[in-house]
Amino acid sequence: MSASAAVAVHSLWTTAAEPAAADRIGAPAIEYAQLAPTLIVVGAAVVGVLLEAFVPRRARYHAQVFLTVVALAAAFAAVVALAAGGHATTEAGIVAMGAIAVDGPALFLQGTILLTSLVAVFTFAERRLDPAHHGHRVDSFAAEAAAVPGSEQEKAAVKAGFTTTEVFPLVLFAVGGMLVFPAANDLLTLFIALEVFSLPLYLLCAVARRKRLMSQEAAVKYFLLGAFSSAFLLFGVALMYGYAGSVSYARIADVVDGSVSDITPALAQTMGNDVLLLIGFAMVLMGLLFKVGAVPFHMWTPDVYQGAPTPVTGFMAAATKVAAFGAMLRLLYVVLPGLRWDWRPVMWGVAIVTMLAGAIVAITQTDIKRLLAYSSIAHAGFILAGVIAATPDGVSSVLFYLGAYSFVTVGAFAVVTLVRDAGGEATHLSKWAGLGRRSPLVAAVFAVFLLAFAGIPLTSGFTGKFAVFKAAAEGGAGALVVIGVISSAIAAFFYIRVIVLMFFSEPKPEGPTVAVPSPLTMTTIAVGVAVTLALGVAPQYFLDLAGQAGVFVR
Repeated sequence: MSASAAVAVHSLWTTAAEPAAADRIGAPAIEYAQLAPTLIVVGAAVVGVLLEAFVPRRARYHAQVFLTVVALAAAFAAVVALAAGGHATTEAGIVAMGAIAVDGPALFLQGTILLTSLVAVFTFAERRLDPAHHGHRVDSFAAEAAAVPGSEQEKAAVKAGFTTTEVFPLVLFAVGGMLVFPAANDLLTLFIALEVFSLPLYLLCAVARRKRLMSQEAAVKYFLLGAFSSAFLLFGVALMYGYAGSVSYARIADVVDGSVSDITPALAQTMGNDVLLLIGFAMVLMGLLFKVGAVPFHMWTPDVYQGAPTPVTGFMAAATKVAAFGAMLRLLYVVLPGLRWDWRPVMWGVAIVTMLAGAIVAITQTDIKRLLAYSSIAHAGFILAGVIAATPDGVSSVLFYLGAYSFVTVGAFAVVTLVRDAGGEATHLSKWAGLGRRSPLVAAVFAVFLLAFAGIPLTSGFTGKFAVFKAAAEGGAGALVVIGVISSAIAAFFYIRVIVLMFFSEPKPEGPTVAVPSPLTMTTIAVGVAVTLALGVAPQYFLDLAGQAGVFVR
């Protein structure tokens, strides 16, 4: 072939390979500054994995704790900077090619998740509660997670002083997913965020140092039921995509309202098929109700709360609820306001059953962690009352309740880690008899948290319940409020029962001791008490903050 012919052929296939300008895939435009909180946390999680690979074993604990605390604090500072820059109000918008919303509710919930996680991480790092093994301080996590419980390999790992410092990068990955979950602006981002924060939680539940078989059983239950709920959510996403021809929240909302302008023949056929929409929406909602622990999707909650390491239980109980309710609010208020008459009756039923079942079954519990699990189910019902209000006050009341509840929960589980006997944590209620005489300060602090759960005035629990019930009543759900008040009265019985047990029962001679924690756990408990009392005594600033943050961008 001559040189000229070769050039001609070359020019032919190079020009043929070049796509037309309209067919080129454009480079994504990513607003890194607005995504800073999530990027900081996920980046630190990746660095944490590298620390596990390259830092000597004896230095990993301090390096991981330092990295985790700095990352969560920096991410919170980034959230505050975004809010101060107006991204919660006038500058709110959709970023990352339409995948993430940066608005008031997203920033408020992200700030709550980051602060709660920061406080919870201190309980992960606690190493003074158990006596030292072979001269090494130990924490709540298995010496070697891969070792079979009771095996020679595990005994050798304990003797060598190994620690499972991988829990810190796992926490950061979970927090990264939780930050995206309430801010997701399309259904695929929602599903990916769900998996990113669920998978680390399944692992964290399985690595308790004591009662390892119960811990692993809890993790398997959580994983299997979580996989079912994820499958339901994914089926729902597929059906809603089939209905609207898009996974974008704004596009689905337009199709539901009938305000979409560019109707194709295919879309015209599916738009008329409400079965796709209703079944799809029901399946997505099932996935979210599983995550918040609402009845009848609550069966995993008591077993997982009881079996998981207590620091993990506290973190999971607080942060997961905040993220899941945030995602639910966005779905109901942004995507499906046109279906309000369809979803409100269903949510009424779920809220009523959740409040009553959580409160009534909690009365029969004899384990403090299971009692707090059923308490969290009842609280999911109270928060659903605010969701059902379907008004701006409903959104702001739910945001406030989530912020208040998360700190009470982390503080309460931090106190549970302190009461110990020879087998580790003494979680059976009978062991707590007379605790107020043996350790008045710890019992008094726990009593403050229980009173907040019960919704007694001058605690954050009272302000939160008052806000959601007021919003529900003004939104036309007065009957729901009556049932909520009855459920609160039932719930108050078992909270007061624990307080009476602690202060008015004789301590048993062979009863548990209260371990003296390091400043880490003390900080967690002190922050929990301070926030509980501050939001109860002077809540107005925070109620106003939640009110300003209660407007979704679309």
